[in-house]
Amino acid sequence: MTTAVVILNWNGRKMMERYLPNVKQHTATEASIIVADNASTDDSVEWLKANHPDVGLITLDRNYGFAEGYNQALAHVDADYYVLLNSDVEVTAGWLGPIVSFMEQNGDVAACQPKLLSVSEPEKFEYAGACGGFIDRYGYPFCRGRLFDTVESDHSQYDTPAQVSWATGACMVVRARHYWDAGGLDGRFFAHNEEIDLCWRLQRLGLKIYCLPQSKVYHLGGGTLPKGNPMKTYLNFRNNLTMLYKNLPSQRLRRVMLVRCFLDYLAAVQTLVVNRNVGDFKAICRARRDFNRWKHDFDGDRPAPNSEDGADALTAYSILWQYHVRRRRRYSELP
Repeated sequence: MTTAVVILNWNGRKMMERYLPNVKQHTATEASIIVADNASTDDSVEWLKANHPDVGLITLDRNYGFAEGYNQALAHVDADYYVLLNSDVEVTAGWLGPIVSFMEQNGDVAACQPKLLSVSEPEKFEYAGACGGFIDRYGYPFCRGRLFDTVESDHSQYDTPAQVSWATGACMVVRARHYWDAGGLDGRFFAHNEEIDLCWRLQRLGLKIYCLPQSKVYHLGGGTLPKGNPMKTYLNFRNNLTMLYKNLPSQRLRRVMLVRCFLDYLAAVQTLVVNRNVGDFKAICRARRDFNRWKHDFDGDRPAPNSEDGADALTAYSILWQYHVRRRRRYSELP
């Protein structure tokens, strides 16, 4: 049984300088460590060769984005388990062993994440995955420990292993065989929602996704596209709609898409009128336009007609209703 930790890098010398020694310290005896460089234009590669010659290096010929960048890199990695690890993650002693052991003992678990805490506020969960993710009935992601922008402090309230709907791409351990059985990350997404889509497809194969909080890491977050960047808004909306189109059974797709059309344009108007954010308003409108232009490119990925395949990946409730109307701000308060 072999494990490879693969860090996808793009112009991230400062992040590697800060976090790579920590990853080596707590991981080198349990897994090989590889940096896959997405055609950086800074001196990342030269710095890595000079300072960490013992770290594996894969150099890609262009910037493929997060999703296809990993596909291109992992095609060159021979291991039983892949660890997709962001360059801005600080790991802890013994973080990897419990997850790999858990997956070895549970062959139907295809992917797993640790507890994800914040580098800047270590007592709090980190937005990008917290203690495992879910998707509400209209496609909105949320986590144990994070609902929309409300991030909980960690008081060990979610320290039990739990089956979840998705594991964060900031730190995901995935069985290599299952990764390729599901088709890998969808390179067309470029970035954002790609790990949720992958986890949904893994579940459509009858496999499970878990969070194992006995393992914990700390994530900085927002290194490439910080929150509030219109491109981040665009990719999140476009890719989320595409993920729903790819994975929802036909009998549920029409209703969900009608509701989402209303909610998305409502969000766009609120962004413009209340927040006076013209950039995000344009990003949401462009995301919906581009989704409608390319959605039929994904027809071949959809569940078979009249199939319920993939239906149970969504919760039965709306997180918008629970959060904004019922005023439930913690995961533990949800139905």
